[in-house]
Amino acid sequence: MPNYLPWHHGNIIRSKAEGLLSKAGRDGGFLIRDSESIQGAYALCVLYQNCVYTYRILPNEDKKLSVQASEGVPIRFFSMLPELVEAYYSPNMGLVTHLQFPVQKEEELDDEPDPESHPPQLPPRNFGAIEVKDGDTKPEAACLSLSDTYLQRMQHVDMSSVPDEHQKAIQEYFMTSISLDSEQVQSGNSNLPGLKKLTMALCKNLNSEISRSLPALDAFSKVFDQQLSPGIGLIHKPISADSGQCISLKLERLTKLLYSIEDKTRSAVFESIGYDGGHRKSLIPPVMFEVRSESLGISTKMSLKVDIEYGKLFIKKSKDGPEDKYFVHNKILQLVKSQKVHVKLVIVVETEKEKIVRKEFVFEDTKKREGFCQLLQQMKNKHSEKPEPDMITVFVGTWNMGHAGPLHNIKSWFQCKGQGKTQDDTADHIPHDIYVIGTQEDPLGEKEWVDTVKSALRNITNISFKQVAIHTLWNIRIVVLARPEHENRISHVFSNSVKTGIANTLGNKGAVGVSFMFNGTSFGFVNSHLTSGSEKKHRRNQNYISILRFLNLGDKKLNPFDITHRFTHLFWLGDLNYRVEFAPTEAENIVTKIKQQQYQELLNKDQLNIERNEEKVFLHFDEEEITFAPTYRFERDRRDKYAYTKAKATGTKYNLPSWCDRVLRKSYPLVHVVCQSYGCTTDIMTSDHSPVFATFEVGVSSQFVSKQDPNSTSQGGIQFMNCVASLFTKSKTKFFIEYYSSCLEKAVKTSEGENAEPADGAIKVRFGHQVELIPIISDPEYLLDQHILMCVKSTDSDESYGEGCVALRAAQDCYTEFQVTLTHHGEKTGTLTGVIQLRTSEGKPTEKLYDFIKIEKDDAVTSKCRAGDPSRFAVTQPLDFTNPNYMGVPYKTGNVAKSGWSYSMSPKGAVQTMKDPSKRTSSGKQQKENLGSHETLSEMFDNPLYGLMEKSKSRLKDQDGQKDLPTPPDACLAVSKAADCDPDRPPLPTPRSRSYTCSETKPQHPGPIAPLPSQKKPVVPSRSEGGAANNRPPVPFKTRPGPPEPQALKPREYRESLEVPNKPLRQPVRPSQQQP
Repeated sequence: MPNYLPWHHGNIIRSKAEGLLSKAGRDGGFLIRDSESIQGAYALCVLYQNCVYTYRILPNEDKKLSVQASEGVPIRFFSMLPELVEAYYSPNMGLVTHLQFPVQKEEELDDEPDPESHPPQLPPRNFGAIEVKDGDTKPEAACLSLSDTYLQRMQHVDMSSVPDEHQKAIQEYFMTSISLDSEQVQSGNSNLPGLKKLTMALCKNLNSEISRSLPALDAFSKVFDQQLSPGIGLIHKPISADSGQCISLKLERLTKLLYSIEDKTRSAVFESIGYDGGHRKSLIPPVMFEVRSESLGISTKMSLKVDIEYGKLFIKKSKDGPEDKYFVHNKILQLVKSQKVHVKLVIVVETEKEKIVRKEFVFEDTKKREGFCQLLQQMKNKHSEKPEPDMITVFVGTWNMGHAGPLHNIKSWFQCKGQGKTQDDTADHIPHDIYVIGTQEDPLGEKEWVDTVKSALRNITNISFKQVAIHTLWNIRIVVLARPEHENRISHVFSNSVKTGIANTLGNKGAVGVSFMFNGTSFGFVNSHLTSGSEKKHRRNQNYISILRFLNLGDKKLNPFDITHRFTHLFWLGDLNYRVEFAPTEAENIVTKIKQQQYQELLNKDQLNIERNEEKVFLHFDEEEITFAPTYRFERDRRDKYAYTKAKATGTKYNLPSWCDRVLRKSYPLVHVVCQSYGCTTDIMTSDHSPVFATFEVGVSSQFVSKQDPNSTSQGGIQFMNCVASLFTKSKTKFFIEYYSSCLEKAVKTSEGENAEPADGAIKVRFGHQVELIPIISDPEYLLDQHILMCVKSTDSDESYGEGCVALRAAQDCYTEFQVTLTHHGEKTGTLTGVIQLRTSEGKPTEKLYDFIKIEKDDAVTSKCRAGDPSRFAVTQPLDFTNPNYMGVPYKTGNVAKSGWSYSMSPKGAVQTMKDPSKRTSSGKQQKENLGSHETLSEMFDNPLYGLMEKSKSRLKDQDGQKDLPTPPDACLAVSKAADCDPDRPPLPTPRSRSYTCSETKPQHPGPIAPLPSQKKPVVPSRSEGGAANNRPPVPFKTRPGPPEPQALKPREYRESLEVPNKPLRQPVRPSQQQP
């Protein structure tokens, strides 16, 4: 196809094509773009009366092209696109109007070579591509040129320490043997015999030593493996010293044997001497914590000893004294972190008499408390009776190495030591389940870098991690390692790369990615190196969109969705190269603020934060609060000075200190994901970038085994009703919705929707028909962990106009309204609202391991209770107001719909319907009953699916059905009073004990959210946790019967109540309620 066709725009996205046609504004304007849904097809876009009509151009078996136009028009076939376009200039060809005005391409911004970085290292030449013809001497000239090149390079290498015989062998190879190897490659033999001969000569002595040592090492190793009784027989013959075996294989075998011998010998020696009180195989030694315990106003120093190997927590009154008592792991029921006092922790334990006791301790600092919680969680995980884990930890690291090799010791990177949100020393030896390491400008070979990382992890954890995947694009690399026990849990591993360098053809900039399944949970990781330069943020935005469109990872059945919707958890890391937008004259002022750790003013000018706030890139991604210094651009070999100027022939080049290296994440709604650390190292200084680390606690699902009778029919169902899509498009077409999920046998399509007249650049499409999806398993334990992906497609081109996701956890046994933001190729394209109902079979979901740790809002009642009244002490129970798993599900009663989760739901509104903790119980008697057993204690906790605390039957009766909830502050999600006062209101479903797993005090996510007071840092859920911007549209009025909410009283501001005031707030006293 000729390259000069002005109307062929290649693979531009649909919204871009519509924008170009609208900008032209002429009826009959047209352009042709590549189809997004069918390989090798095209889309003809025509503007008529300010609407865009799209027609598919499909190839047949003979690769001839035809237009899918109006019915009744004869189909014509064309060999070339220009021929087709020429024919459709004529009227009456089945189009809404004939083609008249071609819309030409916009000039694209080409990436300029980065003047501040090293020139890109091109891949090695492919000598096999040279064609040999009779009488042609080009191959010889090529070989001679190659030989001369390396001989010249050899002259610049210091070989004073190389023996003369080795020098001659190397010189001989470059003079003659390299040409012979080149000829072998041309003939199809890639073994490089000349190179093998050279390595055998150089390693002659090493080869003989390995051949002599291997049999002895192998025999020594087998002594530990011998299970036979003495005298039964001899071990099989050892390895023979095969001198013809490849030297690299021998070295690999030698390395593996040495590691194996070291592990076996260590285990044998530890077992014989009873190392550290019998901790023969424990990777984490017992850890002591100095704490204070307050009783009757008297503070007592105590020590807590965590023994992970034996699964015990020892409580001692003095560090060196006897152990007073201990609790086994299954008797430690829960850890409850204080929200107000960040060093306080409550441990809920079960005593020998099956009595529930709360023990309160105060740690030295917040880090110590977090380290203690991590160790207790590790102990729970280790001794869990579950065959498969439901929670893992993931390490994500990114480092621009600056074309320089790393230090010998890089363990601080993997131990999360340095600046920012870091781990306590007590958690140094806790191994993560998965390590994902992304590098840019990496000068090392793949094997060398993997060996370096594995060696560092082995020194820290004493574990030999397994390589899951590695992918390299020039100097951009991603490595994924996993613990050996997870090797069989990981499947469907894919890797891919996208080039975004000059003209999108060079790999000096771009991205590499890896995806896999961990049991039933999908993971995606993207490591990118975007365009550099402070003034090129728009080009970086284009890089991001290109990576979204063309990075091919994950389930191939999800082709309509980009990678932001294909994975339960997606992590994006790398040198994103976004800078701070300050004038160069502000450089010294910036450095001063960094030294004073005044980062917030600089972060307000961070380009990535600005672009995310404007929803141009990383839509619905989350990033942990940045509390570390900018990671670029340092002077090499020091971290106390930024090299922000560089002398150039054209003047001084400024590279202001910036947070170029970042880690972001995006997860499906209502799943468990908590960031445990986010920072950078301070002792790895070989590059002008500092390595960045982030660790996450992530919920995973296992291969589900149903408890139902396999012969019984499924009784479950998922119903979607009253769906309305609002699309930002001018296309004149019909639409339908397609549903995807791993819980469905296949994708399900709806019938065509009814289009309303376009208004304000958007078109509303109503899908009135009810759609029922039949899951393959109806067990609630299975379904509540599932998600439904929704794609709004056009009927004419079968292309996506927006994709979204809804969590089934947001709907159970009642109608639930949902609102989902639709996106396509990283851009917001509209919204989809509707009602979902989930019907499941009988069953009770099991507890998750990450339910072990909660966060508690301190209540003034606790501090004022009498010491001798244990029932009053027990009034304050953990409040799940920040649970990232079940956030943002306000409740409506009866047949009135509830509001489900959506990306655009405000954190403020998401938690407003929670009860005041002072109203949890109505009498001391009931409070004592609630502490009678662990099961009863669990019943007190809120059912996370509804965001409400269960009311006791006696209280409902005493108050004659009156509403017992504070006034909702958000009118958009307000609960109807008329509905709540309904005497026919059904009882609340039986709640499940679910919990929160982190006490992170995370700031507001960048976005159009009102700023919080500077003196407070409330816990704010991430978008994947239910929080997002507060610009959502209101719930349709027809779903809210009864009179509107009164506006006289100012609603309580929830976010201002995270820290309890000196005096408890009291609700108005009702006639049927006694004043306390």
